[in-house]
Amino acid sequence: MKNRLKVLRAERDWNQGDLADRLGVSRQSVNAIETGRYDPSLPLAFKIAELFDLSIEDIFTSPSKES
Repeated sequence: MKNRLKVLRAERDWNQGDLADRLGVSRQSVNAIETGRYDPSLPLAFKIAELFDLSIEDIFTSPSKES
């Protein structure tokens, strides 16, 4: 699943560790989400959306809409 997490994080001048701390996950988890190797759970996706004050759809692209 594609996402804008890296861009949103960079806009706030946060590194992956900063974002991980705010989300309560590891830096490796943030990296895996950003690179598309891991799709976040629904609760984590909501937490990410709330942190950036955006909807989940504004951050993550549905796999069916990628092509």
